[in-house]
Order: sequence, then structure tokens, then C-alpha cells
Amino acid sequence: MKPSPLTYHRPATLEEACETLSGTGGKVLAGGQSLIPLLSMRLAAPADLIDINQLPGLDAIDVAADSVTFGALVRHTALLGDKRASDAAPLLGRALAHVAHPTIRNRGTTVGSIAHADPASEMPAVLTLLGGEVHAVSTRGRRTIPVDDFFLGPLETALAEDELAVAVRVPRQSRGEGTAIDELARRHGDYAMAGVAARVRLSGSGSDAVIDDAAATYISAGDMGRRYDFSDVLRGTAPDDPELNARLSRAGDSARDIVDTDADIHASADYRSQLVAALTARVLGAAVADAAGMTVDTRDFHERSRS
Repeated sequence: MKPSPLTYHRPATLEEACETLSGTGGKVLAGGQSLIPLLSMRLAAPADLIDINQLPGLDAIDVAADSVTFGALVRHTALLGDKRASDAAPLLGRALAHVAHPTIRNRGTTVGSIAHADPASEMPAVLTLLGGEVHAVSTRGRRTIPVDDFFLGPLETALAEDELAVAVRVPRQSRGEGTAIDELARRHGDYAMAGVAARVRLSGSGSDAVIDDAAATYISAGDMGRRYDFSDVLRGTAPDDPELNARLSRAGDSARDIVDTDADIHASADYRSQLVAALTARVLGAAVADAAGMTVDTRDFHERSRS
């Protein structure tokens, strides 16, 4: 199919884009990797399409002492390949490696993926876990939306119809903090049947370090925009404690109980719950290893957790 008839706009400035968006209520085109299929299948039929790809200043990646900020025209590939960003916020690079296929990453934008708010996408889960924020602009001015207020539900955000998401900011990973992500899909790059992103924070240092805080967010499972807390299960455990694997398994069992799953043509709800349990234990374990300065490899942890 082809898109229904629409008026194509290509503003040259951010001010012109905001005025066009305010005057038409049209759809914003950046990478288009989610929007174009919706238009082509006529699941979305806006009267106006506003292409922002010519706007200056939205393709920058800014790595500061405490954060990483990337603009609305930064492609997944560019952010994935930016070593400064991956060093400052390693979960960004780890998650982007799971996003779709190279051709899609070459065109798709990370801010666009977040603004689309698809619960099957990796980057909304990453932003939620890291506690980032979205910067929005309209003819009424600028505002910053904390992620806890941003996602209202699947495919629904706090962006008003006349607001344009121009950048996303995530905090830099701090010392003693570790992150990890893993998912299971029928083919690498397809939408995951289930996925988990996890963050662990240690207190103390060296041989005295113990887990103080642990949380996870979910892909294709759970509530959109919610962080699930597993601190009570893991708190006080050292990264090299022989008891750790048993506690991680308990965290997985807890996730199976509290994370809702749905059925579709790819997996039953029960199967997804089993994936959620296994991935939660595996990814939390990898995040613990990352926090302790060990190599992050969820497959290695998976093998150890089975022994």
C-alpha cells in the first residue's frame, strides 16, 4: 500500500518547524523507520508530514561530565559508534547493538525510537532505567520532561501535539554502578519476545563492596515506563559471594510474579514469563559483574548460573 494523500513540509529552521507543527498537528519525520511503515499500511493517515531532517543543530552528541545528550537527528549508528558516549553511559551502546538491523540503524534515530514509545523497543526501556529526560520545543517555549513523566503507556507519551522532541539526556554511569541488557528474539534484530535491561549499584569498594541497589526494565513485557526494584533480594550480597547465584534466581522468580506478559503469534504469555525470569537473573548478574569491574558477558553468566 501507499500512504494516503498528505502535505509534505520541509522546514529550514526549528522555529519554522514548531510553527508548522502548531498550525497543522502533523506527524514529524526524522528517521522514519517506525513512521513510514505505519503510513504505508495506512495505520496512520496524517494530513501533514513535517520532515525535520534539514534542521541544523539536531545531530550533535554532547558528552559532559555528568551526562550524555543526543539530538533528534542522531542516527542509532552514530550513537552506537560514539566511543565517548559508550564510555560515559555504556548501556547506550550495549542496547543499540540490539536495535533492529544495520540498515535500520543507519537511518533510524534514537530520539525518534524513544518518542515512538513502542514497548517492544529497547531505547524506551534504557531511558526509563537510567532515569533520563526528554527535551521538547514548541511555539510556547522549551521544557524538560523527566522520563518518569514521559511515558504514559504503549505508543503514548507526554509530548503535546505541538511539541517536538529535540534531544534526550541520560546521566553518566557512576563509579560502583553497572548495567547490562539482553533479549531473546527469533532472529537477531527482530523485535524481542522478551528483553531485560538492568542496573546495579554497589556500596563500599574492593573486597568490601556489596550490592546496595538493583533495578530492571523490560522489553515486550511489563508496564511501559516502570522500573522494577530487586534491591530487597540482592542487597548486601558481594559480587563474589557464592550465594549470589541463588539470590539472582530468586530475583528471576520474583520478576516472573510481578512482570505482566501478553501472548501474541510469537510466544504465549507463560513462555514470556519464563523468559522474563531467566533473563532477569542473567542480566542482573551481568550488571553486578559490570559494577565490580568484571567482563560483562550475559552468555558466560548464563552458563555459570546453570552450573
